[in-house]
Amino acid sequence: MKGHYAMENNLINAGQNNVMANFVKTDDILKDMCGIIESSREAAYQAVNTTLVQRNWLLGYRIVCEELQGEKRAEYGTETIKKLSKELTKDYGKGFDYSSLYKFVRFYKLFPNILDSTSPKSVPMLSWTHYRVLLQVNDSEARDWYATEAATQNWSVKTLQRNISSQYYYRMLQTQKKDVVETEMKELTAEFQNDKLEFIKNPVIAEFLGLSTNTDFTESDLEKSILSNLQQFIMELGKGYAFVARQQHILTEKQEYYIDLVFYNYILKCFVLIDLKTHKITHQDVGQMDMYIRMYDELKRSEGDNPTIGIVLCSDTDEDIARYSVMHGNEQLFASKYKLYLPTEEELKAEIEMQKTLFYIQQQENEADKKELE
Repeated sequence: MKGHYAMENNLINAGQNNVMANFVKTDDILKDMCGIIESSREAAYQAVNTTLVQRNWLLGYRIVCEELQGEKRAEYGTETIKKLSKELTKDYGKGFDYSSLYKFVRFYKLFPNILDSTSPKSVPMLSWTHYRVLLQVNDSEARDWYATEAATQNWSVKTLQRNISSQYYYRMLQTQKKDVVETEMKELTAEFQNDKLEFIKNPVIAEFLGLSTNTDFTESDLEKSILSNLQQFIMELGKGYAFVARQQHILTEKQEYYIDLVFYNYILKCFVLIDLKTHKITHQDVGQMDMYIRMYDELKRSEGDNPTIGIVLCSDTDEDIARYSVMHGNEQLFASKYKLYLPTEEELKAEIEMQKTLFYIQQQENEADKKELE
């Protein structure tokens, strides 16, 4: 145990960054100003990243210590995490559900020597989101390889996830043309490497800092206009709808999603999820909604609630479409009861079309006002 406490104390002092010490004045003021801004952002990133990783590692460490002192049964650990999750969520909000605490435990167990990653002489520390993706990899050698490559090659989280999903490590082991495989990988992940706001947009960071997620990063102006008016339209139906959330963050093992609108209908006693697409609806869109429904039924549905229902909307420029998504086995319930309280496809299509028309008219008026001022 003493070794663990020593590691804990060292972690607290790790990851220091001094913007003032790194500044070097030149004769180019613009270059200096850009350098100050970039180094400050990097310092802020490193500070938050290091602290978040340390926090999650220590939380996992503390739970493991409790398990070692208690009964060595799987049930004991499960009950401990459930109780902690309930209390922490009550006091600190999101980010401390059972799944998150379980990940912290797994993080500590799979990366017990994370202290080495904070040393200037070692591989740079990854972000917590990187480590969370790495928890998917059960092969310790593959996991260590992915961690090293992600750190040294500055892989984004999306690049890391794609490489794990595509078995990049094993393909590199088997091929005699590593350069060809690596070149292909870089081409396929190039777009993932250009997102400089990846860290800022990460909802995990917002939760860690106690901030609400900024939906501006995930909605266009047209989408925001349509969703705002759809929210009001649904509430004004007078059919038992209560608003629950907008752009609700849903986290899976491999990706993060946002459900555009979530309602609860107290007459139907079920959640209603709405997702807006700006392209023609595909099978993947319907499949994604089915995943949302399964997750909601598993995580949010209480005893006595009816199955969750999803609505996928399309605001394509040529044709507006509404599709209902119900899980297999619930079709009869949908046909006999749900339809009485849900807006019809025609109503939803008409509402989207009207809001699009109003949005474009407003845009034209704004452009005209700008020209007059010029």
